[in-house]
Amino acid sequence: MRWRTTPNGHDERVDDDPASEMPERLARLEHVIGRELAIPAWRRHTTGERRWPSAVAIVCMIALQYALPDWLSLGPRWLMPVIEITLIAVLVAANPGRTRRDTPFLRMIALTLIGVASVGTAYSVGVLVTDIALGRHTGSAALLLATGGDVWLINVLTFAVWYWELDRGGPLERMLGTHQYPDFLFPQMTSPGMAPKEWEPQFVDYLYLAFTNATAFSPTDTLPLSRWAKFLMLLESLTSLATAALVIAKAINALA
Repeated sequence: MRWRTTPNGHDERVDDDPASEMPERLARLEHVIGRELAIPAWRRHTTGERRWPSAVAIVCMIALQYALPDWLSLGPRWLMPVIEITLIAVLVAANPGRTRRDTPFLRMIALTLIGVASVGTAYSVGVLVTDIALGRHTGSAALLLATGGDVWLINVLTFAVWYWELDRGGPLERMLGTHQYPDFLFPQMTSPGMAPKEWEPQFVDYLYLAFTNATAFSPTDTLPLSRWAKFLMLLESLTSLATAALVIAKAINALA
């Protein structure tokens, strides 16, 4: 037992027995742990996301672009794939495993990559829709359906990468948990008891979002919250609807 002087100038007895302080320490520890576990993984600092799923999606996008007919390619057929492969190689080299570091230069490269892919996609969609409307480059129904399906898949992959790159500031900002409010509200965010405690959105979640939005032409289980997210989903639905409706209608007309 020992005595100490309080800030008010009074002496008080201090018990040196560690066992007497144990309940208070346990209570503090329980409070800290409970507070930490109450914060979902998508709102706090976690391990970085893996880069390879988005890289695979971009490689598939490049392959689909290369498979398009020449009249749907922006410039020489090899131009867009070469630019995109160069940009994705820089990003993978900077973060070969998980996304752990970022710089304004790498962020610019990532956005330039998806921007270049989007320009190529927009050109292909625009030319395909225009040519179908004007009756040019019709070909057989099978060729038209294959070409339309190719463009539709490119559209889905393009927007999946956009969603992944922009939601809550991108993969690095999501890792740091710096953005409190999400741009996309996934079901696991509203019902945390239906998912593991460490759940947070990965690239496949954004791919699923892009696919369902392109097929249903509206949100399904994931809701856009920010204005830019709503605009991107609107743009994807519009592109998908125009492509699917015109291609299918023209193919049926060619079969008739």
